[in-house]
Amino acid sequence: MSKQIIIVGAGLVGSLLACYMSRRGYRVKVYERRADMRVAGYSGGRSINLALSHRGIKALKKIGIYEKVAPIAIPMYGRLIHDVKGQTQFLPYGKEGQAIYSISRGELNRLMVEEADRFPDVDFYFDHRCTNLDFDTNTVYFENLSTREKISVTGDVIFGSDGAYSQVRYLMQITPNYNLHQQHEHYAYKELHISPGPGGEHLLEKNALHIWPRGGFMLIALPNTDGSFTVTLFNNLEGENSFAELHDESSVNRFFEKFFPDALALMPDLTETFFKNPTSSLVTIRCYPWRYKNTCLIGDAAHAIVPFYGQGMNCGFEDVYELDNLLDLHREDWDKTLEQFQKIRKPNGDAILELALQNYIEMRDLSGREDFQLRLKIERRIAEAFPDRFMTHYSMVTFSHLSYHEAKIRAEKQNELLDEIMRIEGIAHKWQSEEVLRMADEWLQRNAPQNQTYLKS
Repeated sequence: MSKQIIIVGAGLVGSLLACYMSRRGYRVKVYERRADMRVAGYSGGRSINLALSHRGIKALKKIGIYEKVAPIAIPMYGRLIHDVKGQTQFLPYGKEGQAIYSISRGELNRLMVEEADRFPDVDFYFDHRCTNLDFDTNTVYFENLSTREKISVTGDVIFGSDGAYSQVRYLMQITPNYNLHQQHEHYAYKELHISPGPGGEHLLEKNALHIWPRGGFMLIALPNTDGSFTVTLFNNLEGENSFAELHDESSVNRFFEKFFPDALALMPDLTETFFKNPTSSLVTIRCYPWRYKNTCLIGDAAHAIVPFYGQGMNCGFEDVYELDNLLDLHREDWDKTLEQFQKIRKPNGDAILELALQNYIEMRDLSGREDFQLRLKIERRIAEAFPDRFMTHYSMVTFSHLSYHEAKIRAEKQNELLDEIMRIEGIAHKWQSEEVLRMADEWLQRNAPQNQTYLKS
Protein backbone atom coordinates (compact mmCIF):
# COMPACT_ATOMS: atom_id res chain seq x y z
CA MET A 1 0.00 0.00 0.00
CA SER A 2 1.32 3.47 -0.88
CA LYS A 3 2.18 5.96 1.82
CA GLN A 4 -0.44 8.48 2.91
CA ILE A 5 0.48 12.15 3.04
CA ILE A 6 -1.58 14.55 5.16
CA ILE A 7 -1.39 18.22 4.22
CA VAL A 8 -2.82 20.84 6.55
CA GLY A 9 -3.64 23.89 4.44
CA ALA A 10 -5.03 24.03 0.88
CA GLY A 11 -3.44 27.32 -0.10
CA LEU A 12 -1.03 27.76 -2.98
CA VAL A 13 1.81 25.70 -1.51
CA GLY A 14 -0.45 23.00 -0.06
CA SER A 15 -2.27 22.44 -3.34
CA LEU A 16 0.99 22.36 -5.34
CA LEU A 17 2.47 19.93 -2.82
CA ALA A 18 -0.59 17.70 -3.24
CA CYS A 19 0.03 17.59 -7.00
CA TYR A 20 3.69 16.65 -6.53
CA MET A 21 2.98 13.98 -3.92
CA SER A 22 0.19 12.35 -5.91
CA ARG A 23 2.41 12.33 -8.97
CA ARG A 24 4.88 10.25 -6.94
CA GLY A 25 2.18 7.70 -6.21
CA TYR A 26 1.22 8.74 -2.67
CA ARG A 27 -2.32 8.98 -1.36
CA VAL A 28 -2.90 12.58 -0.28
CA LYS A 29 -5.47 14.12 2.06
CA VAL A 30 -5.63 17.91 2.24
CA TYR A 31 -7.47 19.65 5.09
CA GLU A 32 -8.39 23.33 4.95
CA ARG A 33 -10.02 25.56 7.56
CA ARG A 34 -11.69 27.79 4.98
CA ALA A 35 -14.66 26.89 2.80
CA ASP A 36 -14.09 25.53 -0.68
CA MET A 37 -13.43 28.65 -2.77
CA ARG A 38 -14.71 26.86 -5.86
CA VAL A 39 -18.14 26.96 -4.22
CA ALA A 40 -17.98 29.88 -1.79
CA GLY A 41 -15.80 32.14 -3.93
CA TYR A 42 -12.62 33.89 -2.86
CA SER A 43 -12.91 36.36 0.00
CA GLY A 44 -11.09 39.55 -1.01
CA GLY A 45 -10.13 42.61 0.97
CA ARG A 46 -6.84 41.23 2.29
CA SER A 47 -5.06 40.46 -0.95
CA ILE A 48 -1.85 41.68 -2.50
CA ASN A 49 -1.57 40.45 -6.07
CA LEU A 50 1.06 37.80 -6.53
CA ALA A 51 4.17 38.30 -8.65
CA LEU A 52 4.97 34.95 -10.21
CA SER A 53 8.58 34.70 -11.35
CA HIS A 54 11.30 32.26 -12.36
CA ARG A 55 11.35 30.05 -9.26
CA GLY A 56 7.61 29.62 -9.12
CA ILE A 57 7.33 29.07 -12.88
CA LYS A 58 10.01 26.38 -12.67
CA ALA A 59 8.01 24.49 -10.04
CA LEU A 60 4.78 24.76 -12.04
CA LYS A 61 6.44 23.65 -15.27
CA LYS A 62 7.88 20.53 -13.65
CA ILE A 63 4.41 19.05 -13.31
CA GLY A 64 2.87 20.61 -16.41
CA ILE A 65 0.63 23.18 -14.71
CA TYR A 66 2.24 26.40 -15.95
CA GLU A 67 0.48 26.21 -19.31
CA LYS A 68 -2.83 26.51 -17.46
CA VAL A 69 -1.60 29.33 -15.22
CA ALA A 70 -0.11 31.48 -18.00
CA PRO A 71 -3.47 32.73 -19.38
CA ILE A 72 -4.35 34.37 -16.05
CA ALA A 73 -0.93 36.02 -15.63
CA ILE A 74 0.05 39.48 -16.94
CA PRO A 75 3.74 40.21 -17.63
CA MET A 76 5.21 43.23 -15.83
CA TYR A 77 8.51 44.28 -17.37
CA GLY A 78 9.49 46.80 -14.73
CA ARG A 79 8.45 49.33 -12.12
CA LEU A 80 6.66 52.48 -13.22
CA ILE A 81 7.43 55.12 -10.61
CA HIS A 82 4.84 57.89 -10.09
CA ASP A 83 5.91 61.15 -8.45
CA VAL A 84 3.56 63.55 -6.71
CA LYS A 85 3.22 65.69 -9.85
CA GLY A 86 2.09 62.69 -11.89
CA GLN A 87 5.37 62.29 -13.79
CA THR A 88 6.51 58.70 -14.35
CA GLN A 89 9.82 56.90 -14.68
CA PHE A 90 10.11 53.31 -15.95
CA LEU A 91 12.74 51.06 -14.33
CA PRO A 92 13.13 47.68 -16.11
CA TYR A 93 13.35 44.55 -13.96
CA GLY A 94 15.80 42.65 -16.12
CA LYS A 95 16.95 42.13 -19.67
CA GLU A 96 14.62 42.96 -22.54
CA GLY A 97 11.71 40.56 -22.48
CA GLN A 98 12.21 39.48 -18.85
CA ALA A 99 9.17 39.98 -16.66
CA ILE A 100 7.46 39.03 -13.46
CA TYR A 101 3.79 38.10 -13.75
CA SER A 102 0.88 39.69 -11.93
CA ILE A 103 -1.70 37.12 -10.94
CA SER A 104 -4.74 37.14 -8.67
CA ARG A 105 -4.22 35.08 -5.52
CA GLY A 106 -7.83 33.92 -5.58
CA GLU A 107 -7.76 32.90 -9.24
CA LEU A 108 -4.48 31.02 -8.86
CA ASN A 109 -5.52 29.27 -5.65
CA ARG A 110 -8.76 28.12 -7.27
CA LEU A 111 -6.87 26.81 -10.31
CA MET A 112 -4.31 25.01 -8.13
CA VAL A 113 -7.00 23.27 -6.08
CA GLU A 114 -8.77 22.21 -9.26
CA GLU A 115 -5.54 20.80 -10.68
CA ALA A 116 -4.73 18.89 -7.48
CA ASP A 117 -8.29 17.56 -7.34
CA ARG A 118 -7.83 16.01 -10.80
CA PHE A 119 -5.39 13.49 -9.33
CA PRO A 120 -7.32 10.35 -8.30
CA ASP A 121 -5.43 9.91 -5.03
CA VAL A 122 -5.96 13.48 -3.74
CA ASP A 123 -8.91 14.25 -1.47
CA PHE A 124 -9.79 17.72 -0.12
CA TYR A 125 -11.65 18.36 3.12
CA PHE A 126 -12.73 21.97 3.53
CA ASP A 127 -14.17 23.63 6.66
CA HIS A 128 -11.85 21.50 8.77
CA ARG A 129 -9.86 23.22 11.50
CA CYS A 130 -6.76 21.50 12.87
CA THR A 131 -7.08 21.22 16.67
CA ASN A 132 -4.26 18.90 17.72
CA LEU A 133 -1.47 16.70 16.48
CA ASP A 134 0.10 13.58 17.99
CA PHE A 135 3.67 13.56 16.71
CA ASP A 136 4.33 10.02 17.98
CA THR A 137 1.44 8.38 16.13
CA ASN A 138 1.28 10.79 13.15
CA THR A 139 -2.33 11.55 13.99
CA VAL A 140 -3.92 14.91 13.22
CA TYR A 141 -7.17 15.99 14.86
CA PHE A 142 -9.72 18.21 13.14
CA GLU A 143 -13.06 19.83 13.81
CA ASN A 144 -15.56 20.07 10.98
CA LEU A 145 -16.69 23.68 11.24
CA SER A 146 -19.98 22.95 9.49
CA THR A 147 -21.13 19.96 11.55
CA ARG A 148 -18.91 20.39 14.65
CA GLU A 149 -17.90 16.75 14.24
CA LYS A 150 -14.46 15.93 15.58
CA ILE A 151 -12.33 13.55 13.55
CA SER A 152 -8.79 12.20 13.50
CA VAL A 153 -6.67 10.99 10.60
CA THR A 154 -3.34 9.16 10.61
CA GLY A 155 -0.73 9.32 7.89
CA ASP A 156 2.88 8.47 7.18
CA VAL A 157 4.07 12.06 6.65
CA ILE A 158 2.34 15.28 7.75
CA PHE A 159 2.95 18.71 6.22
CA GLY A 160 1.95 22.01 7.76
CA SER A 161 1.35 24.34 4.81
CA ASP A 162 -1.18 26.41 6.74
CA GLY A 163 0.38 29.82 6.37
CA ALA A 164 1.92 32.50 8.55
CA TYR A 165 -0.35 31.73 11.51
CA SER A 166 0.15 27.98 11.18
CA GLN A 167 -1.63 25.77 13.68
CA VAL A 168 0.84 22.97 12.95
CA ARG A 169 3.73 25.28 13.86
CA TYR A 170 1.87 26.36 17.01
CA LEU A 171 1.56 22.72 18.07
CA MET A 172 5.20 22.08 17.16
CA GLN A 173 6.30 24.70 19.68
CA ILE A 174 5.95 22.18 22.53
CA THR A 175 8.56 19.89 20.95
CA PRO A 176 12.13 19.90 22.33
CA ASN A 177 14.45 22.82 21.59
CA TYR A 178 12.02 24.62 19.33
CA ASN A 179 12.90 28.20 18.36
CA LEU A 180 10.43 30.76 17.06
CA HIS A 181 10.65 34.46 16.30
CA GLN A 182 7.47 36.20 15.20
CA GLN A 183 7.65 39.87 14.28
CA HIS A 184 4.65 42.04 13.46
CA GLU A 185 5.90 45.05 11.53
CA HIS A 186 5.06 48.63 12.52
CA TYR A 187 3.37 49.11 9.15
CA ALA A 188 0.31 47.47 7.59
CA TYR A 189 -1.59 47.39 4.30
CA LYS A 190 -5.00 48.22 2.89
CA GLU A 191 -6.40 46.71 -0.32
CA LEU A 192 -7.94 49.21 -2.76
CA HIS A 193 -9.10 48.98 -6.37
CA ILE A 194 -8.95 50.69 -9.77
CA SER A 195 -11.82 49.56 -11.99
CA PRO A 196 -11.47 48.93 -15.75
CA GLY A 197 -12.15 51.73 -18.22
CA PRO A 198 -15.51 52.00 -20.00
CA GLY A 199 -14.35 49.58 -22.68
CA GLY A 200 -12.78 47.15 -20.22
CA GLU A 201 -9.31 48.60 -20.81
CA HIS A 202 -6.59 49.17 -18.21
CA LEU A 203 -6.48 52.83 -17.14
CA LEU A 204 -2.76 52.61 -16.34
CA GLU A 205 0.10 50.95 -18.21
CA LYS A 206 -0.83 47.28 -18.21
CA ASN A 207 2.62 45.70 -18.28
CA ALA A 208 4.22 47.35 -15.26
CA LEU A 209 4.09 47.29 -11.50
CA HIS A 210 3.09 50.81 -10.48
CA ILE A 211 4.69 52.39 -7.42
CA TRP A 212 3.96 55.73 -5.78
CA PRO A 213 6.92 56.01 -3.33
CA ARG A 214 6.47 58.72 -0.74
CA GLY A 215 9.18 58.12 1.85
CA GLY A 216 7.79 56.22 4.82
CA PHE A 217 4.77 54.90 2.93
CA MET A 218 3.75 53.96 -0.61
CA LEU A 219 0.97 52.89 -2.94
CA ILE A 220 1.33 50.08 -5.48
CA ALA A 221 -0.93 48.76 -8.25
CA LEU A 222 -0.78 45.46 -10.11
CA PRO A 223 -2.86 44.65 -13.21
CA ASN A 224 -5.64 42.06 -13.43
CA THR A 225 -6.89 40.26 -16.52
CA ASP A 226 -10.31 41.99 -16.36
CA GLY A 227 -8.79 45.45 -16.90
CA SER A 228 -8.73 46.37 -13.21
CA PHE A 229 -5.81 46.93 -10.86
CA THR A 230 -5.38 45.61 -7.35
CA VAL A 231 -4.08 48.61 -5.41
CA THR A 232 -2.37 48.39 -2.04
CA LEU A 233 -1.52 51.16 0.40
CA PHE A 234 1.40 50.31 2.70
CA ASN A 235 1.64 52.70 5.61
CA ASN A 236 2.73 53.02 9.22
CA LEU A 237 0.20 52.14 11.88
CA GLU A 238 1.00 55.19 14.01
CA GLY A 239 2.48 58.66 13.52
CA GLU A 240 2.23 61.43 10.96
CA ASN A 241 0.31 60.49 7.78
CA SER A 242 -0.23 56.98 9.20
CA PHE A 243 -3.30 54.76 9.19
CA ALA A 244 -4.13 56.16 12.62
CA GLU A 245 -4.77 59.56 11.01
CA LEU A 246 -6.99 58.16 8.23
CA HIS A 247 -10.12 57.87 10.33
CA ASP A 248 -12.88 59.39 8.17
CA GLU A 249 -13.72 60.20 4.54
CA SER A 250 -12.31 63.71 4.61
CA SER A 251 -8.95 62.64 6.08
CA VAL A 252 -8.61 59.85 3.49
CA ASN A 253 -9.47 62.18 0.61
CA ARG A 254 -7.04 64.86 1.85
CA PHE A 255 -4.29 62.26 2.18
CA PHE A 256 -4.76 60.95 -1.36
CA GLU A 257 -5.18 64.43 -2.84
CA LYS A 258 -1.85 65.42 -1.31
CA PHE A 259 0.23 62.31 -2.00
CA PHE A 260 -1.47 60.30 -4.77
CA PRO A 261 -3.56 62.73 -6.86
CA ASP A 262 -3.20 60.81 -10.14
CA ALA A 263 -4.26 57.54 -8.47
CA LEU A 264 -7.14 59.24 -6.68
CA ALA A 265 -8.55 60.37 -10.03
CA LEU A 266 -8.92 56.70 -10.98
CA MET A 267 -10.63 55.61 -7.74
CA PRO A 268 -14.06 57.29 -7.42
CA ASP A 269 -15.08 54.70 -4.83
CA LEU A 270 -11.92 55.16 -2.75
CA THR A 271 -13.48 55.97 0.62
CA GLU A 272 -16.10 53.25 0.36
CA THR A 273 -13.42 50.64 -0.37
CA PHE A 274 -11.04 52.09 2.20
CA PHE A 275 -13.44 51.62 5.09
CA LYS A 276 -14.91 48.34 3.82
CA ASN A 277 -11.56 46.55 3.65
CA PRO A 278 -9.57 45.85 6.81
CA THR A 279 -6.19 47.30 7.70
CA SER A 280 -4.15 44.11 7.60
CA SER A 281 -0.96 43.39 9.52
CA LEU A 282 2.30 42.07 8.11
CA VAL A 283 4.29 39.42 9.94
CA THR A 284 7.64 37.70 9.53
CA ILE A 285 8.36 34.23 10.91
CA ARG A 286 11.71 32.66 11.67
CA CYS A 287 11.59 29.21 13.22
CA TYR A 288 13.64 26.05 13.56
CA PRO A 289 13.54 23.11 13.36
CA TRP A 290 10.96 22.81 10.60
CA ARG A 291 10.41 19.09 11.15
CA TYR A 292 9.76 16.94 14.17
CA LYS A 293 9.63 13.21 13.55
CA ASN A 294 7.35 12.78 10.52
CA THR A 295 5.80 16.26 10.58
CA CYS A 296 7.31 19.11 8.56
CA LEU A 297 6.51 22.77 7.91
CA ILE A 298 6.64 24.17 4.39
CA GLY A 299 5.93 27.54 2.73
CA ASP A 300 4.77 30.46 4.88
CA ALA A 301 4.30 28.16 7.87
CA ALA A 302 8.09 27.81 7.94
CA HIS A 303 9.21 31.24 6.69
CA ALA A 304 6.51 33.89 6.36
CA ILE A 305 7.91 37.09 4.83
CA VAL A 306 6.70 40.55 3.88
CA PRO A 307 5.62 40.88 0.22
CA PHE A 308 8.07 43.48 -1.03
CA TYR A 309 10.25 41.22 -3.16
CA GLY A 310 7.28 39.34 -4.59
CA GLN A 311 8.93 36.09 -3.51
CA GLY A 312 6.64 34.61 -0.82
CA MET A 313 4.78 32.31 -3.19
CA ASN A 314 7.85 31.70 -5.34
CA CYS A 315 9.86 30.66 -2.29
CA GLY A 316 7.07 28.31 -1.18
CA PHE A 317 6.83 26.77 -4.65
CA GLU A 318 10.60 26.35 -4.66
CA ASP A 319 10.29 24.53 -1.32
CA VAL A 320 8.08 21.95 -3.04
CA TYR A 321 10.40 21.71 -6.05
CA GLU A 322 13.47 21.14 -3.88
CA LEU A 323 11.64 18.63 -1.64
CA ASP A 324 10.79 16.63 -4.76
CA ASN A 325 14.43 16.70 -5.88
CA LEU A 326 15.55 15.46 -2.46
CA LEU A 327 13.09 12.58 -2.59
CA ASP A 328 14.75 11.53 -5.83
CA LEU A 329 18.22 11.96 -4.36
CA HIS A 330 17.44 9.90 -1.26
CA ARG A 331 15.28 7.34 -3.08
CA GLU A 332 12.19 8.28 -1.10
CA ASP A 333 13.87 7.91 2.29
CA TRP A 334 11.68 10.40 4.13
CA ASP A 335 13.86 10.71 7.22
CA LYS A 336 16.91 11.75 5.19
CA THR A 337 14.79 13.90 2.88
CA LEU A 338 13.08 15.94 5.60
CA GLU A 339 16.31 16.41 7.53
CA GLN A 340 18.19 17.72 4.50
CA PHE A 341 15.18 19.73 3.34
CA GLN A 342 15.13 21.88 6.46
CA LYS A 343 18.91 22.30 6.49
CA ILE A 344 18.99 23.44 2.87
CA ARG A 345 15.90 25.62 2.87
CA LYS A 346 16.24 27.34 6.25
CA PRO A 347 19.16 29.64 5.19
CA ASN A 348 17.26 30.54 2.03
CA GLY A 349 14.08 31.34 3.95
CA ASP A 350 16.06 33.61 6.27
CA ALA A 351 17.82 35.29 3.35
CA ILE A 352 14.68 36.16 1.38
CA LEU A 353 13.06 37.38 4.59
CA GLU A 354 15.87 39.91 5.01
CA LEU A 355 15.87 40.84 1.33
CA ALA A 356 12.13 41.47 1.40
CA LEU A 357 12.43 43.76 4.41
CA GLN A 358 15.21 45.68 2.68
CA ASN A 359 13.22 45.96 -0.52
CA TYR A 360 10.42 47.79 1.27
CA ILE A 361 12.87 50.58 2.02
CA GLU A 362 14.00 50.52 -1.61
CA MET A 363 10.45 50.67 -2.99
CA ARG A 364 9.07 53.12 -0.44
CA ASP A 365 11.98 55.52 0.06
CA LEU A 366 14.64 55.04 -2.62
CA SER A 367 12.94 54.18 -5.91
CA GLY A 368 11.76 57.76 -6.43
CA ARG A 369 15.22 59.26 -5.91
CA GLU A 370 17.36 60.23 -8.89
CA ASP A 371 20.57 58.92 -7.33
CA PHE A 372 19.03 55.50 -6.74
CA GLN A 373 17.63 55.36 -10.27
CA LEU A 374 21.10 56.21 -11.55
CA ARG A 375 22.60 53.42 -9.44
CA LEU A 376 20.20 50.92 -11.04
CA LYS A 377 21.15 52.15 -14.52
CA ILE A 378 24.84 51.67 -13.72
CA GLU A 379 24.18 48.19 -12.31
CA ARG A 380 22.29 47.23 -15.48
CA ARG A 381 25.05 48.63 -17.71
CA ILE A 382 27.69 46.52 -15.91
CA ALA A 383 25.48 43.43 -16.23
CA GLU A 384 25.09 44.05 -19.97
CA ALA A 385 28.82 44.65 -20.45
CA PHE A 386 29.93 41.59 -18.44
CA PRO A 387 27.08 39.06 -18.76
CA ASP A 388 29.33 36.12 -17.81
CA ARG A 389 30.58 37.75 -14.62
CA PHE A 390 27.91 40.05 -13.23
CA MET A 391 24.17 39.93 -12.63
CA THR A 392 22.01 42.61 -11.06
CA HIS A 393 20.79 42.00 -7.53
CA TYR A 394 17.17 41.87 -8.64
CA SER A 395 17.94 39.40 -11.43
CA MET A 396 19.84 37.09 -9.09
CA VAL A 397 16.76 36.85 -6.88
CA THR A 398 14.08 36.89 -9.56
CA PHE A 399 15.49 35.48 -12.80
CA SER A 400 18.08 32.89 -11.74
CA HIS A 401 18.52 29.49 -10.10
CA LEU A 402 20.93 30.95 -7.54
CA SER A 403 19.88 30.29 -3.95
CA TYR A 404 18.45 33.25 -2.04
CA HIS A 405 21.27 32.91 0.46
CA GLU A 406 23.97 33.12 -2.20
CA ALA A 407 22.16 35.95 -3.99
CA LYS A 408 22.16 37.96 -0.77
CA ILE A 409 25.89 37.38 -0.20
CA ARG A 410 26.85 38.27 -3.78
CA ALA A 411 24.64 41.36 -3.84
CA GLU A 412 26.24 42.65 -0.65
CA LYS A 413 29.66 42.19 -2.24
CA GLN A 414 28.60 43.87 -5.50
CA ASN A 415 27.34 46.85 -3.51
CA GLU A 416 30.98 47.63 -2.69
CA LEU A 417 31.63 48.17 -6.41
CA LEU A 418 28.48 50.23 -6.91
CA ASP A 419 29.29 52.37 -3.86
CA GLU A 420 32.75 53.02 -5.26
CA ILE A 421 31.36 54.03 -8.65
CA MET A 422 28.70 56.30 -7.14
CA ARG A 423 31.47 58.20 -5.32
CA ILE A 424 33.06 59.25 -8.63
CA GLU A 425 32.82 63.01 -8.91
CA GLY A 426 30.24 63.97 -11.50
CA ILE A 427 29.00 60.39 -11.90
CA ALA A 428 25.61 61.61 -13.12
CA HIS A 429 27.39 62.76 -16.30
CA LYS A 430 30.04 60.02 -16.45
CA TRP A 431 28.01 56.87 -15.80
CA GLN A 432 28.11 55.81 -19.48
CA SER A 433 31.86 56.39 -19.77
CA GLU A 434 34.54 53.75 -20.34
CA GLU A 435 36.02 54.72 -16.97
CA VAL A 436 33.08 53.07 -15.20
CA LEU A 437 33.40 49.86 -17.20
CA ARG A 438 37.17 49.71 -16.61
CA MET A 439 36.59 50.06 -12.88
CA ALA A 440 33.97 47.33 -12.98
CA ASP A 441 36.21 45.02 -15.03
CA GLU A 442 39.11 45.42 -12.60
CA TRP A 443 36.84 44.80 -9.62
CA LEU A 444 35.29 41.71 -11.23
CA GLN A 445 38.71 40.25 -11.98
CA ARG A 446 39.46 40.46 -8.26
CA ASN A 447 36.07 39.54 -6.87
CA ALA A 448 33.81 37.68 -9.31
CA PRO A 449 32.89 34.19 -8.07
CA GLN A 450 34.43 31.26 -9.93
CA ASN A 451 31.17 29.36 -10.48
CA GLN A 452 29.01 31.35 -12.87
CA THR A 453 26.27 28.81 -13.59
CA TYR A 454 23.78 31.08 -11.83
CA LEU A 455 23.94 33.46 -14.76
CA LYS A 456 21.89 31.02 -16.85
CA SER A 457 18.30 32.10 -16.29
